[in-house]
Amino acid sequence: MSLQMTQAIWLDEGDVCTIDHLVDVSGLSREEVDNLVVSGVIWPADAVAQPRCFHLLHVVTVRQARRLRDDFELDSNGVALAMTLLRRIGELEQALSRHASAGA
Repeated sequence: MSLQMTQAIWLDEGDVCTIDHLVDVSGLSREEVDNLVVSGVIWPADAVAQPRCFHLLHVVTVRQARRLRDDFELDSNGVALAMTLLRRIGELEQALSRHASAGA
C-alpha cells in the first residue's frame, strides 16, 4: 500500500504571493511568468508596488499555462495566446449563461 500526500491551499482574491512563488508552483521559468504578465494573462495585485505581488488565483492560471506549454509544446507566445483565448471563451460562456438565466 502506498501513501500519497496532497497539499491544498485556499485560493482567494484577498491573499497575494510573489512572482517567485508563481515560478515555484507552476514549473514555468521566471521569463515565462514575466511573459504572461506582459501579455496580460496575469497581472499584479498592485501595479506600482515593488516587489510585484499577485493574487493567489493566478496560481491556477500559471499551472494551466505550464500544462499547455508541455502538452502542446508551445512557445511563450503560443501559451499567452492560448491562455487569452481560454479566458475569452470563459467570459463568453458566462455571458451566455447570464443571458439564458435572465430570459428564463
